[in-house]
Amino acid sequence: MEIWINPACSKCRSALSLLDEEGAQYTVRRYLEDPPTAEELEDVLRRLGLEPWDIARVGETAAVELGMASWPCDKENRGRWIAALATHPILIQRPIITADDGTAVVGRSPESVRSVLPPARPTTG
Repeated sequence: MEIWINPACSKCRSALSLLDEEGAQYTVRRYLEDPPTAEELEDVLRRLGLEPWDIARVGETAAVELGMASWPCDKENRGRWIAALATHPILIQRPIITADDGTAVVGRSPESVRSVLPPARPTTG
């Protein structure tokens, strides 16, 4: 499992705490320092079942400067959205968790973070 985080983000810190509490094995990717490529974004979007505009933070300064809020959300402009997210990773919603089973979630709530954890094994005693 990998989690894309911005350490300054409270939702990211909460997700990491929950993963630690659950004993999850994961790798941290500080995506502002190690930005995803367009190909990685395509893969994550496929796993999320979302489009690039669904994970874009259009209120960020960079998005406002680009005028992203007025960009069409359609097939013809999809590549433009992907390129903007790859060029300006601050625009990507966070945290994004990619699970070992091929699924992914935007982990903004405890429920979404828990949804990618493997089922608890019954304890025997």
